[in-house]
This record gives sequence, C-alpha cells and structure tokens, in this order.
Amino acid sequence: MDTPDEEVFLRDLVKASRQKLHHVKWVDRDGTDRLTVLTQAEVVRLNAIAQRAGTSKTEVLRQAAFIPVKKERPVESPPPTVTG
Repeated sequence: MDTPDEEVFLRDLVKASRQKLHHVKWVDRDGTDRLTVLTQAEVVRLNAIAQRAGTSKTEVLRQAAFIPVKKERPVESPPPTVTG
C-alpha cells in the first residue's frame, strides 16, 4: 500500500466484499439472459423504481436496456490566439 489512494481503494474492496449481494436475473433486449449483482442500497433503489412503475425488478432492467446512452459533446477548444 504505497499511497493513501490505494488504501482507500483496498478498504472499499473489503467493505464491498462484506456486503450482502442481491442477484437479479433478467432478459436483455436482444434476448440474452443477464444476471446483475446489486448491493443492498442498489436493490432498495431498484425496488422503489419497480414499485413506482407497478412492475418487477426484472422488467425495469429490461426496459432500461432500451434507454439510449447519451453521448457527451466534446469540449471545444478556444481558437488559438495570434500574437504578433
């Protein structure tokens, strides 16, 4: 552990390994069977979304597979300044 950043990373790995994980099986938009592993906090949030939508966790994930990924616009550089 050479740096404080590495210590934080390793501590977070240990904390994550101690959490109870939840497995949600669902079918992707192309028909592929998927298995998503969620932490307790993630499964609580997914359950809330599913309950609000009046559907199951698996259906929420299937529908989420259709959400397009937003492409970030590249940051344009300011024009070069001419000196002289």
